[in-house]
Amino acid sequence: MNTNVRQLLDKKGNEVYSISADITVFEAITLMSVHEVGALVVMENDKLVGIISERDYTRKVILKDRSSKSTSVREIMTSKIICVTPENSIEECMLLMAKHRIRHLPVIENDKVVGILTVMDAVKTTISEKEFIIEQLEHYIAGSG
Repeated sequence: MNTNVRQLLDKKGNEVYSISADITVFEAITLMSVHEVGALVVMENDKLVGIISERDYTRKVILKDRSSKSTSVREIMTSKIICVTPENSIEECMLLMAKHRIRHLPVIENDKVVGILTVMDAVKTTISEKEFIIEQLEHYIAGSG
């Protein structure tokens, strides 16, 4: 059991919510709320240029006493984006997220964003894999005893 990103996206879906860098942070946060997500990819001419997360909002708007209605996404988005491919393993993704202290990884295939992997996706998949292994070991032990 070594689930990769493609397998996870096949199960959870690959809906990607994107926005323009020119909209306000208020509009971005509203979209996150509507779609019940913690981050949005920022696109310009079908090209990934950034990501904005709830963490960006709290650290770069709220804590700096800026207005979300007059601050553009471009001003606070993370433009140095760590991405993965559908072939990456979930373990590799978890290591990347831990190393870079991030919670969202855009998934890129043929220069297109084909999904978003979250830290919760990775944790749930890892727990599920471990539970499966434990169950198999329990059956093996019970069968040979």
